[in-house]
Amino acid sequence: MTNIRDIAKLAGVSKSTVSRVINNQGYVSEEKKEAVQQAIKISNYQKNMNAVRLSAGKTFLIGVVIPFSDHPYFAQLLKGISNEALTKSYHLILIQSDYKESREIEALDMLKHKLIDALIICSRICDWSIIEEYEQYGSIVLCEDTRGKKSASTFIDHYKSFITALEYLYQKGHKKIGYCIGRISGQNSLRRESAYKNFMKKVNEPFRSHYIFEQCLYFEDGEEVLRQIREMKDPPTALLVTSDQVAAGILTCNQNEKIAIPADLAIVGFDNQPIAEIMNITTIELPLIEIGRKLFLQAVGEESVSHEEIAVRLIERKTV
Repeated sequence: MTNIRDIAKLAGVSKSTVSRVINNQGYVSEEKKEAVQQAIKISNYQKNMNAVRLSAGKTFLIGVVIPFSDHPYFAQLLKGISNEALTKSYHLILIQSDYKESREIEALDMLKHKLIDALIICSRICDWSIIEEYEQYGSIVLCEDTRGKKSASTFIDHYKSFITALEYLYQKGHKKIGYCIGRISGQNSLRRESAYKNFMKKVNEPFRSHYIFEQCLYFEDGEEVLRQIREMKDPPTALLVTSDQVAAGILTCNQNEKIAIPADLAIVGFDNQPIAEIMNITTIELPLIEIGRKLFLQAVGEESVSHEEIAVRLIERKTV
């Protein structure tokens, strides 16, 4: 394999001159530059990127952990991350965890062994004590509230966002409110549950555990939610649905049921995905692309804020 010494000999110049031409650094006369470029062309020289990264002390690679690659929520986060990575000449290594701790630890080990410069975890499965073990090896950024912790974060306050939606539905006359959730044990899900229980207590409504629908991630899960509601003797009159995809599934499948929306069942979605606008779904807008952009900037040390909460807003449409 041709190296810089070979190029220098072929061009009749010093190795330092070849290095300046290859890296576009420092002055080189046009005559010598042309000689080096011609030697590179003749020898089909390719820059050794591993050597470049080693000399720079960086890999220019950022690891990104997502549980699923086909979910719109994580696709939007990834879009924001990748758009910013492109402008900064970084590449991404995508690790799909499927919420398996071993896969998340594999990603953390990549940081430990300097295979990546930083790690962004979009939704965590590992216990926090495991994350803390790896903080010494490099930047770890999370999409959850890590205030009081070393790792940086850009996050939504899911407690407040749930309260906003619950208050909106209550003001619209709904007292029997349920909600659909993806992963019941996640940190964000636990904050939503806390908000729900506290709000129901505040308005003197009982906590109805059967009004909580788990494993609601995709469009088709809406059909199962409707099936369960149809079988209830005392069903909820409103639902918070933590994915616009699931909300769209409920809205579509209800055409085959005797459940009118919003007359019998009001729906508030989350994220403000394009499908929510198309189907006129009332939703809580989460600026996921912007969150992804900030996660990347925190990972590479170009964001001065270590922990940033991103505001959300309620968008009223036709499902309430």
